[in-house]
Amino acid sequence: MNASEDPQQEPSPRADVEPSVGAVPAERPEFRAYHHPAAGWGAAKSVTRFLMREGEYVDGPRAIMKMNHENGGFDCPGCAWPDDIKGLKLDLCENGIKHVTWEMTRKRVDRAFFAAHPVAELSEWSDFALEDQGRLTEPMVYDAATDHYVPISWKDAFELVGSALRGLDDPNQAAFYTSGRLGNEPTFLYQLMARELGTNNLPDCSNMCHEASGRALEASLGTGKGTVDLKDWETTDALFIMGVNAASNAPRMLTALAQAYKRGAQVVHVNPLVEAAARRTIIPHDFVDMALFKSTRTSTLNIQPRIGGDMALLRGMAKAILEQAKTDPKALDQLFIDRHTHGFEEYRKVCEATSWEELERQSGVPRKDILKAARVYRDADRSIVSWCLGVTQHEHGVDTVREIVNLLLLRGNLGREGAGPSPVRGHSNVQGNRTCGIDHRPTTEFLERLGEVCGIDPPREHGKDTVATIEAMHRGELKVFVGMGGNFALAAPDTPYTYAGLRGCELTVHVSTKLNRSHLVHGRQALILPCLGRTERDRQRSGEQATSVEDSMSMVHLSRGMKHPASPHLLSEPAIIAGIARAALPGSSTPWEWYIEDYDRIRDTMAEVLDGFEDFNRRVRLPLGFRIKQPARELVFLTPSGKAEFSAAALPDVVPAPGTLALGTMRSHDQWNTTIYSDDDRYRGIKNLRTLVFMNRDDMRERGITEFDPVDVTATARDGSRRSLTGYLAVPYDIPRGCAAGYMPEMNVLCAIGDYSTQSDQPIMKHLKVTVTRSEAISTPPHGAEPAHLA
Repeated sequence: MNASEDPQQEPSPRADVEPSVGAVPAERPEFRAYHHPAAGWGAAKSVTRFLMREGEYVDGPRAIMKMNHENGGFDCPGCAWPDDIKGLKLDLCENGIKHVTWEMTRKRVDRAFFAAHPVAELSEWSDFALEDQGRLTEPMVYDAATDHYVPISWKDAFELVGSALRGLDDPNQAAFYTSGRLGNEPTFLYQLMARELGTNNLPDCSNMCHEASGRALEASLGTGKGTVDLKDWETTDALFIMGVNAASNAPRMLTALAQAYKRGAQVVHVNPLVEAAARRTIIPHDFVDMALFKSTRTSTLNIQPRIGGDMALLRGMAKAILEQAKTDPKALDQLFIDRHTHGFEEYRKVCEATSWEELERQSGVPRKDILKAARVYRDADRSIVSWCLGVTQHEHGVDTVREIVNLLLLRGNLGREGAGPSPVRGHSNVQGNRTCGIDHRPTTEFLERLGEVCGIDPPREHGKDTVATIEAMHRGELKVFVGMGGNFALAAPDTPYTYAGLRGCELTVHVSTKLNRSHLVHGRQALILPCLGRTERDRQRSGEQATSVEDSMSMVHLSRGMKHPASPHLLSEPAIIAGIARAALPGSSTPWEWYIEDYDRIRDTMAEVLDGFEDFNRRVRLPLGFRIKQPARELVFLTPSGKAEFSAAALPDVVPAPGTLALGTMRSHDQWNTTIYSDDDRYRGIKNLRTLVFMNRDDMRERGITEFDPVDVTATARDGSRRSLTGYLAVPYDIPRGCAAGYMPEMNVLCAIGDYSTQSDQPIMKHLKVTVTRSEAISTPPHGAEPAHLA
């Protein structure tokens, strides 16, 4: 619930001030080790309490019966886990229900609210309090003379944006950011508008999460996506779950994990923290198990590498397989390797040259445990490796994902049922965004087809990603920033630096459903444009519309809202994009209004431009929609060699220097991205606390720190600059020596803008170099106040 800094003040050296106006009253923090099953009655109780708090006694249960359902249902605006393929009627989770209820609230942020609260005041409110005010109801423009947002008509709002874009000396002075909430149809229009304007500046949330996965899979297999689907999860012999807190970030995965265990599959969790999802679960829609309080195990083996040690663990498993192959010809699938791969001999030599001592030191995992994991992999006929941000948000994230592919290739775990790579996307349509054109590095083939079909001349020069966009703001080279969903100010790294960049823009525009921090950290001119939520009906001239989404496993299906809009003044995201485009491109031949009248027309154009979307309108209306074809699934590799590529990257040194720790940022359970529902983290045993740092008990003892002692956390960036958080509370936790963890977005301030991966350009938020020392005074940072300083 705590914002990372005060958007109206310069960075201050301390965070030890009183809670701010609008904050949830502070209560005594608690920590008790969590030993209960994930989901089950704990989730049911949490959902009931949340529905009661929000007063959603009717629409909440109605939404539960519509969410993730075919035949008129809407897609959960939370995670991107695939929908059940067998007609399950309660294919949902605790966090999904919270997310939907949060959107369906009856509270409203209208012109009277903005008239009563200047931006300076709102900037002192907590992020929880800002979003808790309810749904935005009409367009608002910032009035610098009064420091208030005031109403503006849609026509004038569009003209304000259009005028700013038309007045740019270079279209690359604008950037168009996207979060994963945007459906496929508005995504396509958004990138079309940007490229017709003349820029590929299309930063998105992928730049901060799975960019490494896309680049690694593209290099290894010729496709930027995973190759497996839910059927593969249901038939595999072994699941390796890496860097994923499934119970909070992809809770519906718990069903797949429990079912895999029940049918005898091996389930190996690899994570520095042994999360609740890696122990046991009770699936709420298993009514018998719920009634009998009967839980199911979700793992057969848990391995805790040091932060950043995943690549060494994977290479150790590969080394064990290669050593076994000397006496066991079945350890490798040599026929697959010979027919379908390139670079095997070089990779074999690298594995042989890496000593077991070095693998143990870098992974933080004893050799005997590496061999246990390797034995599971060797004994399984079919294996899936699944991963999330715990693997990607590192300097060597691309190399680590490529090492996953290396391991899969050794035993031919590709192109057949029950086997392959399976990245877990964190946000509902983030993969669809990339598929439908949100890419600052588009291919020539895509641009040529887009230009031919849509009658435009797209720019060929690569655009700016998230980090480059923020840096361009600071240099004065980026004047207009448009954010389509999300909370850019809090999601980005180096919070004070990001704030300063946004304030330097001539115009910032945010298309949103609720008030958030990004609206208060604004350019000299600023607009808030309220849009329909995923749960709401979208009526256009031809009738009620639906948009499509793509899940983590490349399934595309329709999503149709169920509620009347929160305000008659809301517009759909496609309509807002079209309105901006008409104003910014007065001579455009693109039929923007015609597209908005009937989204089928958008889909027909998409079918001509996008590979895999042929016959889009018919296929998307099929039961369960359709799956985008993955060439690598068919053993067609669009790589220079025409084969799957082994990677022989050097093993990085990830062992912290003496006196330092490797810190990774993460979400709490009662949180979705930057939206905070409460200060609790049930699955980690935390209550009433977010300003904390999880530490190994021996590391605490070495520093003279005991439970709940206030500490200062200081990160040292590559350039030598330091950023500090003061008065955080230390919590002992089962985490490897030399490692620590804490919550984003509060800890985003510790990640310098220059601390991004040279492989993926992602901020390395899972591998910050920090020192932790006792603090002289406890502090509960105000939710809008600046808790970090540069040293």
